[in-house]
Amino acid sequence: MIPPVLTVLVLPAAWVLDLVLGDPERMPHPVRWMGAAIAGAEPRFRKLHVDLRTSGALMAALLIFVSWAIAAAVVAAARWLSPVAAVAVEVLIVFACISTRSLATEAEGMAQALAGGSVGDARRRLGRIVGRDTRHLSRSQMARATVETVAENLVDGVVAPLFFAAIGGAPLAAAYRMVNTLDAMVGYRNERYRRFGAFAARIDDAANWIPARISVPVIALAAQILCRRGRTSRAVAASDGRRHTSPNAGLPEAAFSGALKVRLGGPSRYGGTIVEKPWIGAQFSGVQPADISRARDLMVLASLLSMVAMTLLSLALRMIW
Repeated sequence: MIPPVLTVLVLPAAWVLDLVLGDPERMPHPVRWMGAAIAGAEPRFRKLHVDLRTSGALMAALLIFVSWAIAAAVVAAARWLSPVAAVAVEVLIVFACISTRSLATEAEGMAQALAGGSVGDARRRLGRIVGRDTRHLSRSQMARATVETVAENLVDGVVAPLFFAAIGGAPLAAAYRMVNTLDAMVGYRNERYRRFGAFAARIDDAANWIPARISVPVIALAAQILCRRGRTSRAVAASDGRRHTSPNAGLPEAAFSGALKVRLGGPSRYGGTIVEKPWIGAQFSGVQPADISRARDLMVLASLLSMVAMTLLSLALRMIW
C-alpha cells in the first residue's frame, strides 16, 4: 500500500521534472516507442482480411491496452520492491506523458525566429509542430499557427495526461498518451487514413472531451492572473469555442483568443488544399510574432494551475476510495 502523502506527490514531481528536463532528444522516450510501435503495427493490421475500419480499430485497441498493461506491470513490479520505488516509477511515467517544457521551447524558438527575420528557420520549426502546409505562410500566419498549436497542445500535452493520471494513475496516463499518438499518426481524414484511422480519431475526441472543457476555466484563471482578462477568455470560449471542426480544440483556442485578444482559426492549407475554418475571436486583430511569447507564458501558468487542480482531484478521489 502506497502512503497517500507519497501518492499526492506524483503529479507535482512529474510536472517539475518535465519543466526542468523537458524531452531530452538523446534519451529513450516512451512516446517515441509508441510511435515506433504504431509504425510497425500498421502494415501488419492493414493485411488483415477485414474492413479497414475494423483493422484500424483492432490495432488502436490493442496498442492502447498494451500501453496500459506495460505501465501497470512496471508499477506493480516497483511496488513489490517498495512504495517509494512505485512512486518513483509513476513519477517517471507521468513525466514522459506531459510536455510543458517542450511546448514552451518550441513556442519560444518560433518567436525568436520570427523576431529575427529568419522566415526559413521559422517555417522549418513550424513544420515540426503543425500539420498544415507552411511554405507560403506569412509571418503573421505562422504566428497564428503557433498560438493555435500552443493552445491545443495545452490539452493534449498537459491537461489530459494529468487528468487521466489523477483518476487512474500512471497506467491510464500512458494509455491516453498512446491514444493521442495514434491520433497524431493515423487519425487523418485523407484518403489513406479516413477509414483505417477513424477509430483512433474518434477515441481521441472522446478522451479529450472532459480535459478540453477543464482547460477553459484554467486558461481563464491564468489570463486573469497575467493580464486581467479572465472574463474575456471565458466569454470568447463560450461564444466561439464550438466553431471549430474539432469538438475539443476550439475551446482552448477560443480561451486563448480571448485572453490574448487575437484572432485565431480561419482558412489553412493542408496537403495543397485550402480548408475553410471559421474565425475564432473575429473581433480581434491578427496574431503578431510578439504574441507567441504571451501565449507561451499563458500556457505555462495554465499548466501549473492544471497540475494543482489535478493533484487536488487525485487527493479527493483517494480519500473517497
